[in-house]
Amino acid sequence: MLHIDDLHVALDADTGLVKAIDGLSLAIERGETFALVGESGCGKSMTALALLRLLPDNGRVTGGRIGLDGDDTLALPESAMRRVRGGRIGMIFQEPGTSLNPVMKVGDQVVEAIEAHTPLRGAAARAKALEWLERVGIPDAARRIDDYPFRMSGGQKQRVMIAMTLAAEPRFLVADEPTTALDVTIQAQILDLLRDLQRERGLGLLLITHDLAVVAGMAQRVALMYAGQIVEVAEAGEFFARPLHPYAQALLRALPDAQQRGRPLAAIAGTVPPLTQAFDGCRFAPRCAMALPACATTTPALRPVERDRDVRCLRYEPGWPRPVEIAAATTAAALPEATAVAPAPLLQVHDLRVRFPIRRGLLQRVQGHFEAVRGVSFDVPAARTLALVGESGCGKTTTGKALVQLLRRQAHVDGRALFDGRDLFALDGESLRTVRGEIQIIFQDPFASLNPRLRVREILDEGLLALRPGMDAAARRERVEGLCDRVGLRRDALERWPHEFSGGQRQRIAIARALAVQPRLIVCDEPTSALDVSVQAQILNLLRELQREMGLAYLFITHNIGVVEYIADAVAVMRAGEIVEQGDCAAVLQHPAHAYTRTLLAAVPRLDASVGALRD
Repeated sequence: MLHIDDLHVALDADTGLVKAIDGLSLAIERGETFALVGESGCGKSMTALALLRLLPDNGRVTGGRIGLDGDDTLALPESAMRRVRGGRIGMIFQEPGTSLNPVMKVGDQVVEAIEAHTPLRGAAARAKALEWLERVGIPDAARRIDDYPFRMSGGQKQRVMIAMTLAAEPRFLVADEPTTALDVTIQAQILDLLRDLQRERGLGLLLITHDLAVVAGMAQRVALMYAGQIVEVAEAGEFFARPLHPYAQALLRALPDAQQRGRPLAAIAGTVPPLTQAFDGCRFAPRCAMALPACATTTPALRPVERDRDVRCLRYEPGWPRPVEIAAATTAAALPEATAVAPAPLLQVHDLRVRFPIRRGLLQRVQGHFEAVRGVSFDVPAARTLALVGESGCGKTTTGKALVQLLRRQAHVDGRALFDGRDLFALDGESLRTVRGEIQIIFQDPFASLNPRLRVREILDEGLLALRPGMDAAARRERVEGLCDRVGLRRDALERWPHEFSGGQRQRIAIARALAVQPRLIVCDEPTSALDVSVQAQILNLLRELQREMGLAYLFITHNIGVVEYIADAVAVMRAGEIVEQGDCAAVLQHPAHAYTRTLLAAVPRLDASVGALRD
């Protein structure tokens, strides 16, 4: 078994000592899936890093024990720990773009893991690497095995990371957001693969995710974290059917779907408190609609309240009134309906084609071309949202990058893209700079898109200096601080560096940067994929609010069908570089005409029954 007993982790930061994990205990058996869920910044990923002793330089374990089949991994020398990492405990990291070596071919990286932890060598190791790349769904794996990471989409890089981890045949697997960058069909394939491996090898799985539908379909047990502590532990079925902790109930209410369309999502007010402070009472109390006066001054313990169920809440301790079901914290008033007649198109894309050169040999001469986007056409009206969905590698991100002029020196782009009557592909110089202030992009990989040498304030200020030179320092400061509030970050985050944040927090920074220059069109490339459901609700509410106030148009690239149902006016389904179906959101999702669209929708994990009961 894998045991974590009373784990404490601290990080030295400019703002003080951050107690990232405060007394965490859990146990995972071979063959079991244990899910760890909660808001970004609550300590989920830090728990995973502590398990493998991969904490950042400013972090340390200050107490507790991690037991693996009788060994205390915290007491092992580094030489022994190298055999544990990968061989006994594998890890799928949250951001594959920064976890893969950019100067090694992906096949060589998988072979390296196989040779380090199994007896296979040379051609046998390469054959095993190819087998794993095929098992995780890499298309044309025999050719892609010799590609570098930058030539792959975000979802394909995630699959390479999964193949590299599983190929080492570990006993336990720590999967930190393993399906975040994957479309629903590949996600279903990967989850089926993990289930098969659990049956074949008794693989123990610690699943760290914010996708509650995936948790419902995979996990036997669930632990909910908040501000460095576990606040509820339960069997998965019981957790979703009858959540006990007020935080758990609030999270499930915040999920987007078609039923919530036309009204704001039930986002949880406020943010996770800074973990540098000393807590005198319940950490969730300032945001809790069920809080008692004593919650601010009495620290609750994690106690068993039912069989196989623990809750950290004062209301479940002897002598206190039990909680009752309450209405969602956010008003359910309907949002103003969009006008029946769509406004004139702000963006018109006609026959867009994108070809990348294929280079081979020592001198990397062009030997041919790969057509990533093939004759794509669509319109995005002002104040409307077009969702672009499809499997990873189908050309969604390439389409978005081509429209914001990020492929000019990398690919051949043909076709027309008229933005308010101006052909984007014909612009240059000052006219291009002007349009860039009107079109922004939220990148899929937030860490790779944030300058690691700039503090958050400088990152948000940079776009204003370049594209809004008329703003003075006071106006820029006011805009930056206001954006920080709107995307759910505390203002002390402005003085920190990108590496000090979780993946979800970095995504919020990237969203704030795109909003800073007040564009008219935003290409949103998986903008909520790294966000937990509460922050996702805040961001979706914000995007809808800005759309109503400013007439913003969104090209929304995503694989989250629940988000599409909630926010999109129209949907375009892409496959292999082509749009195979497009139309009104409700029409496409409820009555799909193309076989691929039906396959895509059939693979979507759902939580409708339990969440619907909670909302009712």
